[in-house]
Amino acid sequence: MAVGPRLVVLRALGLGDLLTAAPALRALARAYPDHDRLLVAPAPLEPLAATIDAGLRLVPGGELEPLAAPAHNADTAVNLHGRGPESHRLLLATRPGRCLWFEHPDVPASRGAPAWRPGEHEVTRWCRMLAEHGVPASPAELDIAPPPGEPPWDMRGATLIHPGAATAARRWPARRFAEVARAEAARGMRVVLTGGPAERQLAGRVAGNAGLEPSANLAGRTDLAELVRCVAAAGRVVCGDTGVAHLATALGTPSVVLFGPTSPAEWGPPAERTLHRVLWARRTGDPHADVPDAGLLEIGVGQVLDALAELPEAERVMPVAATP
Repeated sequence: MAVGPRLVVLRALGLGDLLTAAPALRALARAYPDHDRLLVAPAPLEPLAATIDAGLRLVPGGELEPLAAPAHNADTAVNLHGRGPESHRLLLATRPGRCLWFEHPDVPASRGAPAWRPGEHEVTRWCRMLAEHGVPASPAELDIAPPPGEPPWDMRGATLIHPGAATAARRWPARRFAEVARAEAARGMRVVLTGGPAERQLAGRVAGNAGLEPSANLAGRTDLAELVRCVAAAGRVVCGDTGVAHLATALGTPSVVLFGPTSPAEWGPPAERTLHRVLWARRTGDPHADVPDAGLLEIGVGQVLDALAELPEAERVMPVAATP
């Protein structure tokens, strides 16, 4: 049986990374409509891959791990993972016919490719790279639709608080999140805590200190599709620089996002998305540190509550249809 042309895209990172790459993935779907399009990414992200591009098939892969056999010998390979050289070499090891990537001096095969620009917004970065390779891409194509079905809790109009983050450097103190949760509950808002299985204890501590019922803690009790439904149905989101912040942007849910140590100019909601409020002390630091960033700690509870009071009502945008 004849095998058609294949496109392989490497983005073996997290939830927020996949969402920021959505415009680039949609551009590739338009440019390669007849290709079998494969995305190398962590397996739990599969529900979102199909939301972004209905023709995209996920090949499970971890960060900087050798690519599985289905991703080998592609006609075109695209590095949306990083600037190289490690990720470039992973793609070269699969013997693709052509690569779309950034130039890196340690990878001679990349000579003449687009140049990496430090400090560029993550969404814009990958769209520009593709455009310079001849694939037009629009950074505006961030919107997604939630999967069909109801969230696992009454989320309509609720304040969703996501206190966790991948590293301690980006984790605002639990007691401050609890103060925000208590204040929201005091003004009559339903408050829900979300997080992964490893964050259940953290979210439970926040819920307990805020005086919430244990049922308000959904951390570790939702899969990715259910989490997306929760964010889509919520009235507002409060979180740090995490994948949930990118979900709020993509779903049109108003949010307050606490930044530090990374600049929101690189990872925050695009400026034209006016449903969101970014809090940042204008200080950068080590995003992998094992203690909360000093700039993040400068953000006070009062600032978060003021930002919540300023949020507009949700204006759900019509999502970009997934490419068939």
